[in-house]
Amino acid sequence: MTSNQDLFTCPICLDILRDPVTLNCGHSYCMGCIKGCWDQEDPKGVYSCPQCRRTFTPRPILNKNNIVAELVEQIRKTRIQAVVPAPVECAGPGEVECDVCAGRKLKAVKSCLDCLLSYCEMHCKVHNDVHPGRKHKMIDATGLQERTCTHHEKPLEIFCRTDQTCVCFLCMVDEHKGHDTVSASAGRKEKQAQMGETQRKFQQRIQEREKKLQELRKTVKALKVRTDHR
Repeated sequence: MTSNQDLFTCPICLDILRDPVTLNCGHSYCMGCIKGCWDQEDPKGVYSCPQCRRTFTPRPILNKNNIVAELVEQIRKTRIQAVVPAPVECAGPGEVECDVCAGRKLKAVKSCLDCLLSYCEMHCKVHNDVHPGRKHKMIDATGLQERTCTHHEKPLEIFCRTDQTCVCFLCMVDEHKGHDTVSASAGRKEKQAQMGETQRKFQQRIQEREKKLQELRKTVKALKVRTDHR
């Protein structure tokens, strides 16, 4: 008997469907996976379903199947919640909450840039079990709305040096096309290096001022001693 997870597993990446699309033949795939397959078939101009081999001409326009996407999301959250008992602790003020915890929210320890969700320690372990076929990009827990493009709802994985801001891949090929860009991690390292240099300069100025202040205090003290001896 086929399980729900099998029904909603992409036959290409063997992972739970992400941005699912359903072809006219009835088979569903991750949008990114089927696009990758069809990109390789562009020279022939004939596009096929990897499962039943039904062909399509011209290349079909792919649209996200919202019903399947909703079912996939429900199955994914249900699986995670079923494995881990309901938490009894909640995240404190200013802390990132786990998006999967039911009721009270535990403090999130990791955020997934693929799922765009944050997980507590227990749910993070289950997340890694739920996605065995594809390694998701995990980062330290953060407010993902700050790391997600508000226009395209994609991860901000690119740093635009021209505009000094983080953008997603779609932004880079659209309004930031031709700009000087690097990966977000490289941009962060550059900013950290700049910040370190700025802090060094500030520290140097503080030390110089402290030195002048000490010299001034010595001068005042010497003048006071001279005045007292008169």
